[in-house]
Parts: sequence; structure tokens; C-alpha cells
Amino acid sequence: MELKVTTLEGKDAGSVQLSDEIFGLEPRKDIIQRCVQWQLNKRQAGTHKAQGRADVWRTGKKMYKQKGTGGARHGSARVPQFRGGGRAFGPVVRSHATDLPKKVRALALKHALSAKAKDGGLIVIDNAQLEAAKTKALLGHFSGLGLTNALIIDGAELHNGFATAARNIPNIDVLPIQGINVYDILRRHKLVLTKAAVDALEARFK
Repeated sequence: MELKVTTLEGKDAGSVQLSDEIFGLEPRKDIIQRCVQWQLNKRQAGTHKAQGRADVWRTGKKMYKQKGTGGARHGSARVPQFRGGGRAFGPVVRSHATDLPKKVRALALKHALSAKAKDGGLIVIDNAQLEAAKTKALLGHFSGLGLTNALIIDGAELHNGFATAARNIPNIDVLPIQGINVYDILRRHKLVLTKAAVDALEARFK
């Protein structure tokens, strides 16, 4: 598929031929959903913890004699039914990460890119460079391109001035090509790729 290339100023900069194997697939929601769930599971901290019976410091002496009190039979005061006792089946420190094969992750990225291309949310610019790191100037460029909620993917290295200027703009994410991922693509309305990013993607999936 062919897509027009524009500059940050909104001027025409030719066109680029995008691979149908990456940008022309029929998006499958099930594959994309699996990858998003994998990402969200992997980034959970898993540091939640409650004190269990073994973690509570309290005497293990039998509370009162077994028979003759008219009350229920009890032993340790560390059990969950008493105030100050440990919690039964409480959360423990653990990893929430799940497994997802590399081939499925790669396929999900292709389907996410194809979904953006299909719904008109894909824009290609010649480069993401800004001489002066001025947020106001970059906002003017984004306004001309109609970008209010976007993910911008550049080549292997981000231009320092552009990244610094974009840092203060809400709902705008700037990532190098190594950081491209399904979740960030889907959470933004527009996906902006530089020509360097397009070349890197095609080389990656070649």
C-alpha cells in the first residue's frame, strides 16, 4: 500500500510504499487482545502482601482449656477468626507475568499496525527533528497535522530537541523504534511513523 509522506510543517514530502505483510493484514482482535493482556500482566508489580497466620507474632499457647468452659474449642490466637490474627488466603508477593510466544507477539504487532492503517490512524512523516527544543513550536506543528492524541515512533535514536519539546505535551508519546508495542499503539488515536521507523520495521519483519 502507498501512503503520502508529510513534513512536520504539513508540506508534501512524496510517498512511501508500505509492505502489505505488515500494514495490510486484516486485524484480528483476539491476537491483539492476547498481546495487550500479556503486556499488562507483565508490568504488574505484584508487591501486594497481607500477613498470614505464620507472619503474626503472637503466643502459640492454648487460649483456655479444652473442656468445661461452655465455649468453642480454640488453640492459637493467631488464627484468622480473631482480631489481630493472620488473614486467610491473603495476597502474597508474586509475579503476574504470563507467557506469550515471540511469533504471536510479532504477529500482534503487525495486526496492530494494520489496524491503524485500516482506520486511517497512520501518518508517515519524513523526520521527527526540531532545531529548538520549544514546546510551543512543536504544538503549532501538531495542530497543523491535527495531532492531539498520538504515538510518535522514530528511528533507533530520538532527536534530542524533538523529544524534549514533546515531553510536556499531554497525550503525546515519543518512542524509538525499539520501544514500539501493541498497547501504546492502541491507546493513542494516531500513530505517527518517521521514514526511518518504516524502514526499521520492514527490516525487522523481513
